[in-house]
Amino acid sequence: METLSALLYLVASICFIMALRGLSSPETSRQGNIYGMVGMTIAILTTLASPIVQSYWLIVLGIAIGGAIGYVVAKKIEMTALPQLVAAFHSLVGLAAVFVALAAFYSPEAYGIGSAGAIAKGSLIEMALGTAVGAITFTGSIVAFAKLQGLVTGKPLVFPMQHPLNAALGVLSLLLIVWLVQSNSTVAMWLIIIVALALGFLLILPIGGADMPVVI
Repeated sequence: METLSALLYLVASICFIMALRGLSSPETSRQGNIYGMVGMTIAILTTLASPIVQSYWLIVLGIAIGGAIGYVVAKKIEMTALPQLVAAFHSLVGLAAVFVALAAFYSPEAYGIGSAGAIAKGSLIEMALGTAVGAITFTGSIVAFAKLQGLVTGKPLVFPMQHPLNAALGVLSLLLIVWLVQSNSTVAMWLIIIVALALGFLLILPIGGADMPVVI
């Protein structure tokens, strides 16, 4: 069963990669959407079929609520507002990645990656990278949404020493990841989140509103 699950998750991952490739061009965007839907369906069904799932009602409730919100938003949104819609959804995806990583960090036994304070190093690396990328995506997408929606100016926002500051935060993130992997430190985990949130915000500030669709 574990081998089959791993294979199905691999297929789902390939579908997601093909979806991103398809969505990079208007000509192939419809095909990209299909790949994304197929991949997500495979991933959800594989998870639901896992023997470690003990209760389905919360999962079904979450799917129902999320699906209903997605359907209503997709029906009402204008085509010209799709970039900011995608940015808003991306921010939620990033936040979800952070929550999943935190859940695994605080309850590693449930994920089969060790015990509290003794999580496998490979899992900690994956967890830290997922947390950092998710947090950067969250704040970066919020800034992109705000610029596209006209909530803030669409002009590039720059200030002195901006690039060195971003580089310093990037290096600090790597050092914090090393600290987390070596120590299983809760402080390191939360510092990774804080630094990544700041980095996502700062990375998108100097990009103009006209380039936001490319960033997304």
